[in-house]
Amino acid sequence: MDKDMMLTHILKSGGASTLLGGDQTVNVISKKFISPQTDRDGNDRLSSLDHIIHTALSEESQHVILFGPEGSGKTSALEKLLLDWAKGERLQNFTKILHFRLRELSALNKMFSLQMLMLQHCDHIPPESVSLILERPKEVLVVFDDLDQCEHNLDPSLFTLCADPNQVASLSCLVASLLHGSMLKGAAFVGVSRPTDRLKHLSGTQVNLLGFLKPQREAYFNGFFTDPTSTNKAMVHMERTLGFYDISTSPRFCWTVCNIYKSLMDSGGKLPETLSQLYVSVLVHLLQTLSLNESSKKELVLVLGKTASHCSLEQNLSCTKEEMDLFGFEPFPTAVDIFLRVTGGTFSFHSQMMQEFLLAVSFFLDKSKSEGVDEMLEKHKDRVKFLDVFLSALSEPVQRKPLETQLGELNPDRITDFKRWFKNTSDVSLKGWYKEKHHHCFHLLHQAQNEDLVKEIVTSSARIGISYGDLSLQDCVTLNYVFTCLGDVKTLNLYRSRNFTGEQAEMLRPTMSLSREIQLLDSFLNTAAVPHLASALSRGLTTALDLSNTRLGDEKFKLLCPGLRDCKLQTLKLTVCRLTEASCEDLVSVLTSGTSQLSDLDLRCNQIEDPGFIIVCKALHSPHCKLQKLLLHGCGLTETSIEALSAALLSGQSQLRKVNLRLNKIGLRGVEALAKSLQDPHCRLQLDLFDCQLTDECCPCLKEALMSEHCSLSELDLSVNDLGQEGALLLCQALSRPGCPLEKLGLIRCELRASTFKELGSVLRSGTSGLKSLLVGMNSVGDQGVKHLWDAVAHPSCLLEELDLEMTGLTDACVDDLCAAIRASHTLKTLELRNNSLTDASVPALVQIMQESQNMLEMNLKYNDFSEEAFNLLEECDKIRY
Repeated sequence: MDKDMMLTHILKSGGASTLLGGDQTVNVISKKFISPQTDRDGNDRLSSLDHIIHTALSEESQHVILFGPEGSGKTSALEKLLLDWAKGERLQNFTKILHFRLRELSALNKMFSLQMLMLQHCDHIPPESVSLILERPKEVLVVFDDLDQCEHNLDPSLFTLCADPNQVASLSCLVASLLHGSMLKGAAFVGVSRPTDRLKHLSGTQVNLLGFLKPQREAYFNGFFTDPTSTNKAMVHMERTLGFYDISTSPRFCWTVCNIYKSLMDSGGKLPETLSQLYVSVLVHLLQTLSLNESSKKELVLVLGKTASHCSLEQNLSCTKEEMDLFGFEPFPTAVDIFLRVTGGTFSFHSQMMQEFLLAVSFFLDKSKSEGVDEMLEKHKDRVKFLDVFLSALSEPVQRKPLETQLGELNPDRITDFKRWFKNTSDVSLKGWYKEKHHHCFHLLHQAQNEDLVKEIVTSSARIGISYGDLSLQDCVTLNYVFTCLGDVKTLNLYRSRNFTGEQAEMLRPTMSLSREIQLLDSFLNTAAVPHLASALSRGLTTALDLSNTRLGDEKFKLLCPGLRDCKLQTLKLTVCRLTEASCEDLVSVLTSGTSQLSDLDLRCNQIEDPGFIIVCKALHSPHCKLQKLLLHGCGLTETSIEALSAALLSGQSQLRKVNLRLNKIGLRGVEALAKSLQDPHCRLQLDLFDCQLTDECCPCLKEALMSEHCSLSELDLSVNDLGQEGALLLCQALSRPGCPLEKLGLIRCELRASTFKELGSVLRSGTSGLKSLLVGMNSVGDQGVKHLWDAVAHPSCLLEELDLEMTGLTDACVDDLCAAIRASHTLKTLELRNNSLTDASVPALVQIMQESQNMLEMNLKYNDFSEEAFNLLEECDKIRY
């Protein structure tokens, strides 16, 4: 086709504008054309669709395929390309363009030759031009619209490709022959297609069209509405209520929305709050344009429902004229262009969304008893996406009322049947662990817009505490609706949200405010999300926030602090958040704000180091600081930090009750500073010094502290420190002091010997020890060493409730003493025996004693030398872990 003919063809094509079919093509491409967004990064000219196509056509392959979903602007982009060529503005290296509309050609169900296509189906190419095209293919651009309409895969190995332009073949074979260079070798190609596997064998540049994202939608709304106030109102409302659906990227959908919004705003009507309400407004608007009575409108919708069902169930998504007449469309000729797209004698819906909505309306409109909800949904299973969503909306009186003014009352029996189905399926889904099923249930509830229904469906048995990580924007909106209807949320679990964006956080802000606990463990928070989280905390009910492993960093922590300063938060977990000294001043401002309720702070595995922790200690001197528990595991601290901590503990202002200093090199000076604090009557502390590289040099000062009448230390973990025999015996002397406050002592893997176990046994029998928990696993003392503890457990003065003997070298020889100890003890509840050398021979006695004991709650026998037969016997006792 030459340029003049192409220009005339484009400017006269496209038909009239319709609400569902979109604006006229000439209006879309000849006025201020808005190019759809591509999947190429960037917003500059180099990433524009126009530049991508022109660059690709100048490369060696000269093949470009544009992929995009229904209504993403593919065809308009193609028509714009042709218009620019015809006007002499683009692609002037091509003298001819062949434009093939494959949807129309496929509908003809005929065989073709290339010559036949050019002469009969390429907009009147004169016969004299055909020979020029065949002689000079390098000057030709071939354009294919709707490549996905080819019936077969375009893999060249599946066809005997045509070389003769007069050879007749199937449409798929002919297209494959052109694309793979068997005919018109050297010609350039541009094609558009919906996503399909049929084109995977094609070479060249492939571009995914994303349609209208928010910037394009803003430009479109600005071009549609003349009044800035109306533009802003419409745009903000669409983004809030519809912008999170995939269909919102469709230019055609934006056209429909703009027209409905304008109509409602002009008449003073209320804009729709949900997708279902939008389609109710669309259908009401379309029915009002028809000169039909209520009965005829009802009959029309039933016919459209039959058509929709047929299109859903048929792979080609269309109907023939004969099928349309069979469904009863003949009395409604004027409705065809309003509701359907006509292509080459076939009829289809402009969008699958409208198709499913009409199917839902017609189902509730049908007064027959031929089909129930279960049967209808099962029949269309895997072929529909929103059918049950629309049914949910239409089952509510307020939602369906506008339609009933046009169509009469919907079938109450079918509505009742749907409510039964929804109640039963949601009950099963919400008790399960699959978040996708939860989200779908929430979506149905959101469309129903009935707060009482939410409370009826989401009962106390629903598992709404499961992880809802990696939410889509649509999921955020529906979850927020459900949770705000419930009013008070125990836990909002967003575990492993790999990219928690500002948009998601903004949509979930009301839910976050209502949540007592927020879990964002193992998530990545976009910087834009943090202010929304801070806002939710400052206005909300949240008492616990877990940001562990979120890679928060100093910059984002600073953004969070305004929310932390004035909120109800009591527990904050910041494990592995990449915080440094730079965050410590902000943290102090939070802790000393006078409004912070923070009592439990987890800073584990952040390299704040000595300079940072010294800053934090300033807060511990403040009467406003309410911290009671501080976890500093692996924070790069030394004795310098511990001396600052000790000074804070001695100040009389600190409310600290538990400090975890694991994996910090605190040294002798650090322990001496802590020991000094422990002797102060103001200090009420539990200490975790696990793997702090302590030696026997530290034990004299610890003994001195424990011997002090002012010491109130109730928990001390010295595990994985080389205390040595002498150091351990010094601690035992302190434990013997009447009134020693220690109730829990950890000495795991401290290289203890049997003589230490003997001394510990003596302490436990003395009647002066208040120890309730003793952890001495991973000290290889064998049966003889542990026997001292069995004897102690059996003694009436022993108060032990928990005993850890993991990997101490126990064998079957200890079982009699073990059972005797359990039988005699009135306090022992938990016994840890993992990683020892017990065999099948010990199992009957262990099972029997656990079944007989009234006190014992748990015995852990994992990783001993048991056979499968022994496991079967152990299974008889639910108090044994194996």
